[in-house]
Amino acid sequence: MESTIFLKNLLDGYDVSLSHSGVNGERLAARLDALSKIGAAENGGVTRLGYSIEEKQAKELVIGWMKEAGLSITIDGAGNVFGRLEGKQEAPAVMSGSHLDSVPNGGNFDGPLGVLAALEIVEAWNDTRYIPPIPYEVAIFTDEEGSRFKAGLTGSRSFVGKITSAELDQLIDKGGQTFDEIIKDYGSNRQAFLDPHYRTRAIQMFVEVHIEQGLILEKQDEPAGIVSGIAGPSWLEVSFKGKAGHAGNTPMEGRKDPVIAAGMFVQEIETLPRQVSQTAVATVGKLDVIPNGVNVIAQEVNIMVDIRDITEESRDSLLDQICQKAEEIAANRGIEVTWNINTRIKPLPIAKTMQERLATAMKKFDINPTYIPSGAGHDSMILGEELPVAMIFTRSKDGISHTPEEWSSLNDCIQTVHVLKAFIEDMMEG
Repeated sequence: MESTIFLKNLLDGYDVSLSHSGVNGERLAARLDALSKIGAAENGGVTRLGYSIEEKQAKELVIGWMKEAGLSITIDGAGNVFGRLEGKQEAPAVMSGSHLDSVPNGGNFDGPLGVLAALEIVEAWNDTRYIPPIPYEVAIFTDEEGSRFKAGLTGSRSFVGKITSAELDQLIDKGGQTFDEIIKDYGSNRQAFLDPHYRTRAIQMFVEVHIEQGLILEKQDEPAGIVSGIAGPSWLEVSFKGKAGHAGNTPMEGRKDPVIAAGMFVQEIETLPRQVSQTAVATVGKLDVIPNGVNVIAQEVNIMVDIRDITEESRDSLLDQICQKAEEIAANRGIEVTWNINTRIKPLPIAKTMQERLATAMKKFDINPTYIPSGAGHDSMILGEELPVAMIFTRSKDGISHTPEEWSSLNDCIQTVHVLKAFIEDMMEG
């Protein structure tokens, strides 16, 4: 395999003594590198949108590794992939994994690290000839990021039956393709997608590895940490509609300019979260101006607002206040506003027993347990509505994610894998 700058950077400074007990840092690095080439951009980033050719290619690559490791493969109606290793006895399985899709021009660790860490456990068992006492499954969930439809966690919501046919009617991508058209091209259909597949699989619990997307572990100088809870995201789509006109011939007085209203709205969003709680956040990450001409008063502005908090009550209170503010601004400016909630996910506290067992696993490797609330949503949050879940964070350089600069050292990644392995074996053995 041709060496790349990404692979060289991963291996640079790697402590080879961390490759033990069957866990192999060079193998993990090579696989992260191979995935980084699918949907790669010149700047080192990657684009693998949900239900895209690139996401499917990434899955096919990992499926090949799964088969080589002796896993039997199942793919459900949402495109979620499960690789199963049988245990000494039949019992509900322990499951681990994450996703392979990305945001546009995203990083190479968010998602893939969780999938490959879960697979590395199987490789380690194979290398040490360890047979788990109960079944183990490696999971790849589809379209976690939600960049294609403006509604995320699509695969995991399908898996547990937490998405409705009416919601699917609202899913249309930027190119105008409907969900039904996209899922058909992907090799499935609406009926198969809506079938809650977790009910046909006996699962004891789910554990996910993910990069931290924050600075706490860097400040604590620890390679990995324990997620104490996951904030529930809500995605709000707001459309301000005014009256288009010529920028030169339309007097300033009497204009119905939706860009002005949008600007006022965005400014207000910065102040509203702190009125609700210290942990609430709201972000405008996407704004589309129509027709987007330099000499045209816009006709419409569409805004996506990401709203989160660690309790559902405070998150929904902030959501209501933001909607009210949009209506107030539109009324004062004499323009029309409509809004739609594309995603509303419940926050998830992680059970203390799971956190304690993760802490025990970390102490085996002289890692001081650090407890971190996750402001970002994850597939664990969806599965946690039906199953016991746990999450491990891996230190992320400068807390950066969703960009080509996203980085976790191979040393930190492998130490996280050792923690995951110890935790899973502990859970399996009771």
